[in-house]
Amino acid sequence: MPNILQRVYVNRGVRSADELDLSARGLLHYNQLTDCEKAAERIGQALLANESICICGDFDADGATSVALFMAFFRKINHTKAFYLVPNRFSDGYGLSPTLAEYAHAQGANLLITVDNGISSHAGVTRANELGMQVIVTDHHLPSAELPAAFAVVNPNRHDCAFASKQLAGVGVAFYVLLALRAWFKREQPEHSVAQLNIAEYLDLVALGTVADVVPLDYNNRILVRQGLARIREGVCRPGIAALLKVAGRDTTKITASDLGFAVGPRINAAGRLDDIQQGIECLLAQDFPQAQILALRLDELNQQRRKIESGMQEEAQACLARLNVDQGALPPILCVYDEQFHQGVIGIVAGRLKEQYYRPVMVFAEGDEGELKGSCRSVAGIHIRDLLEQVASEHPQVINKFGGHAMAAGLSIPKEQWLAFNDAVQRVAERWVDADTLARVLWSDGELTAAEFALDVASALQNAGPWGQGFPQPVFDGRFRILQERWLKDVHLKLVVQPEGSSQSFDAIAFNVPRANWQWQSPASAHLVFKLDVNEFRGQRNVQLLIEHVAT
Repeated sequence: MPNILQRVYVNRGVRSADELDLSARGLLHYNQLTDCEKAAERIGQALLANESICICGDFDADGATSVALFMAFFRKINHTKAFYLVPNRFSDGYGLSPTLAEYAHAQGANLLITVDNGISSHAGVTRANELGMQVIVTDHHLPSAELPAAFAVVNPNRHDCAFASKQLAGVGVAFYVLLALRAWFKREQPEHSVAQLNIAEYLDLVALGTVADVVPLDYNNRILVRQGLARIREGVCRPGIAALLKVAGRDTTKITASDLGFAVGPRINAAGRLDDIQQGIECLLAQDFPQAQILALRLDELNQQRRKIESGMQEEAQACLARLNVDQGALPPILCVYDEQFHQGVIGIVAGRLKEQYYRPVMVFAEGDEGELKGSCRSVAGIHIRDLLEQVASEHPQVINKFGGHAMAAGLSIPKEQWLAFNDAVQRVAERWVDADTLARVLWSDGELTAAEFALDVASALQNAGPWGQGFPQPVFDGRFRILQERWLKDVHLKLVVQPEGSSQSFDAIAFNVPRANWQWQSPASAHLVFKLDVNEFRGQRNVQLLIEHVAT
């Protein structure tokens, strides 16, 4: 192994070569996941009894892949009495509600399985029970003190669960239930088609949902993603995933985890943000490529609409902040932004963009229903945003109707008339929870490269050494460079030719999406660059390229 790779792995906490074995045999066992075998047995009984099963999903890419995983499985074994319901982001809200439970019952469901939601759906689970349905919750979001009254609750983050990987995405939890289900059939009905099933054929969906939901890539998740990527590269993936990669201009034989996160995931999410996530689910369930391509093109159109709306909202959000008359040094510890023109479907993306710009937690709100504001939160390392909201709700119960989420992202709804009181309550709690050191932006680098390490084989090795992602970031390096050439592409991308100090070699370098009007650049003779080592392929030629992350002159 190249020395640079050893250094990169150690920097990410890898201490043993065993942790670099990303074969499926390294996966944690399903029997460590509380209620997983109980859920599997109930689903197995439902299949044998030909019961009607309803999958209740969520309106993002993790929810869509989770629904698609179960529905593809049911279709594979010809269980025709299975259907799915996903609440509409705008009219229904999040998760299994009593209304959704009633609709599932009206459709004839005997068993209801939630995917990527349900841990906070106490009222919906209770209503389902009242209607005579049993509920299996599969989720990964953080639970409250009490679990919903479901038949089984499969969630690695429940307090009594010993499963070592707490970072599973919703689709990862669903995958583990399928593993346990196949094992149950092997014991109880070894001749049944489920017992013969190759569960690995669903790993493309697991990889997509895991990367798109930006869960930390711990060892278990890296295995799931690596195995899913391998199947996609080999051409044994769902037509829908292949079609989405094609409309995004990606080569399936060379894709990386970032292609799933930045090309496929946003197109599926666009359906849930602007229209109906069912379009994304049906694309993933398409039986052939022509059908999948039609749906993928529609998702691509929605994604373009989403970008336009997001761009306008970002400008308005900046204007909102400007009206607060605060400069960068006087910003409050948490930014709360609301405008009645904001689109509910993209407030999470805007919150993420503002978080990156100002490096502090951001809450962006849009108009909801019946006098409510819907909010989406994005946080920075060291500030657990869901726990902070829980503290606000505990001290000021009147300002929050409901909330849920993770350490880095959360959603909530508040009474519109409580907007000012909510903002004040958040800042009061934040003053105790957030210190200046937490909000100090720190760029972590894997160090400098030697002259010999600016090489094509090193760049290729780094590309193939992943999967890289949340919690296991792509390697970033830094160093001092002479600036030999400079030009702008479309006034938004800065293209340079640079030379490492002390070297005679020169390389292309590019900083993407840095509008010239906002760029503080005085055309220096040299600069300190933070960068990723990349391979640029153009007209059959492969060359080392630097992807600039940060510049200090």
